[in-house]
Amino acid sequence: MNTATLLQENTSLKEALASLQAEFQTSLQTLQQENKLLRQKLALFIQRYFGGQKNESLDPAQLELLLAGLPAAVSAPVPVSLPVKPAGGGERKKAVRQPLPAHLETERVILEPAEVQAAPAAWKQIGEEVTEELDWKPAKFIKRLYIRPKYVRQPLPNAAAHLVDEAVAEVYGESASPVVIAPLPSRLIEKGLPGAGLLAQVIISKYEDHLPLYRQEKIFRERHGVALRRQSLVDWVEQVARWLQPIYEVMKRGLLRGGYLQVDETPIRYLDPDLPGKSQQGYLWTYSRPGAEVVFDWRTSRGREGPEVFLQDYQGRLQADGYAVYRSWAKGRNGVTLFGCWAHARRKFHEGREADRRAAWFLRQIGHLYGIEQELREQHAGPALRQAVRQAQARPVLVRIEKAMNRLAATVLPQSQLGEAIRYAQDQWVELCRYVDDGRVEVDNNLVENAIRPTAIGKKNFLFIGHPQAGWRSAVIYSVLGSCRRLGLNPHEYLEDVLRRLPDLKITEIESVTPVGWAKAKKEAAKQRQS
Repeated sequence: MNTATLLQENTSLKEALASLQAEFQTSLQTLQQENKLLRQKLALFIQRYFGGQKNESLDPAQLELLLAGLPAAVSAPVPVSLPVKPAGGGERKKAVRQPLPAHLETERVILEPAEVQAAPAAWKQIGEEVTEELDWKPAKFIKRLYIRPKYVRQPLPNAAAHLVDEAVAEVYGESASPVVIAPLPSRLIEKGLPGAGLLAQVIISKYEDHLPLYRQEKIFRERHGVALRRQSLVDWVEQVARWLQPIYEVMKRGLLRGGYLQVDETPIRYLDPDLPGKSQQGYLWTYSRPGAEVVFDWRTSRGREGPEVFLQDYQGRLQADGYAVYRSWAKGRNGVTLFGCWAHARRKFHEGREADRRAAWFLRQIGHLYGIEQELREQHAGPALRQAVRQAQARPVLVRIEKAMNRLAATVLPQSQLGEAIRYAQDQWVELCRYVDDGRVEVDNNLVENAIRPTAIGKKNFLFIGHPQAGWRSAVIYSVLGSCRRLGLNPHEYLEDVLRRLPDLKITEIESVTPVGWAKAKKEAAKQRQS
């Protein structure tokens, strides 16, 4: 082999090696970038679900296991230290005890000195000292007996009595006087055991205090000595839901007539008898608007049929997050305008603030939008004023945000957290900006998210809905209790009163016992008592 051939082969090998090195460097850079993004997302996941003051901290052993092979992926959660009082600081403000409510049952305990007990006549009372103590007596069962005396007519010693007896005999077919007895009051469950107060307690405990029925069964048995089967409690919950369903339908119709709805959905597991041993994913769709009642709708999927069925004849404004189903449903519908939610858009930038400092600029701009809304709320501004102020003050902020996103979109990685936040906002930019031109619409749909929160606590406790066809019960009861919470009503007081009255109500009177109708009647009754 001559020298020229060797030189040519050597050159070819060098070129091949350089090409391989270039490919290796490119692959390495790509993998390093992907690794960085995965580490950032892992850190965000741990921060969201295991760190922070509102969540349980992650056990160091769990963290070590989770990050095996990634020693520098994320640091352990920083322990939160209690604030230390600075030396030589100002005086601590003395706490002022609030007076106890006047409606509390009062128990008087008189403590006489031993000297007075020995010779009461030798002492004269000149005053007294009163010390308050707030105590607790456990809730208790009561047994109510409906005693209905039976009566027969006394025979009358005159001629008229003979005529009466003949008339009675003609009606009843016998000469004896009929027996009269007072009718039982109408009951929610005919020939059933529970009264309205007990039914209200079971419902509140399960759906408001998040106590599963098996725990209630145990509490009743062990603390109160009352044995109630869990299946009986399940049947009672279903009966209550059926009685509340007309109220739910009236609430739904009133909500759909309002012309403005906020909507969100939350997952909840359910058991399917066709798939034993496995739970399936269902959804509670939540609809509401500021100052109005809350209505939940149960669906076994997150598909378009949810809003399509519930909002079948709806016309007006619909505010939602960036979930594509809402845009798909609203597209091409006359009389429906879709609005975005700035809380969801802000959340995306907040998640990327540590990975990319540029996200902090967007957070400051969104903060300006919320500052404008705060001032409007403090002024109790109406729709016209809100629209004028938003157009003058919020629109320039939106213009700045849009220009910054357009400039950064070409330089930031689409898979990065900042890139995802920008893409999320750009995809629904028109919907996010529409609130500026309509003072009746809020800047976000946080109110409906707040209505969802109790369901999230509940599903952690009772884990799942027992049957797909039982989801409607949760939707009905959550709607009633969520509306009570929204309107500031005592849910037990409302339920006990309504459940006692429902059996005697006509269908035309149902509107008076919805949470809004009940609150209005209560307020009017209070005014009449004061006048």
